[in-house]
Amino acid sequence: DSEGGVCPINLDPRRDRSLVLVVEQPRDLIAIEGTGMYRGIYHVLLGRISPLDGVGPEDLTIPQLLARVDDPSKNAGGEKITEVVLALNPTLEGDGTSLYLAEQLQQRGVKVSRLARGLPSGSQLEYASKAVLADAIAGRQAM
Repeated sequence: DSEGGVCPINLDPRRDRSLVLVVEQPRDLIAIEGTGMYRGIYHVLLGRISPLDGVGPEDLTIPQLLARVDDPSKNAGGEKITEVVLALNPTLEGDGTSLYLAEQLQQRGVKVSRLARGLPSGSQLEYASKAVLADAIAGRQAM
């Protein structure tokens, strides 16, 4: 959704409306869309859960996301959502929001994935932080 309306990208019939990528802010959507690699639709949370700042799930667009999953008529094109990709920022609040969403979505029988994390291309191991290296090891892939 865009400011209460439906995002023009989500209206595009060429997009895979069963695949929803969740971002924190519109600027995150713009960054992902700029890659040209994603062909599904989006859901913008307009923030992240942050108990210390008094922001709970009900203060974001989480209820609308869960409604789209529960009721295909509330999703673009009336299609059933089969997978939700969590593309939240790798911060404490972003990870907490992702965990909350994953739990809610898995209870609804939807496949939940997240963006890969780890070493950026062109970087050097010796300069990577422990957190980046840990994510890279945890998210390693077969060759």
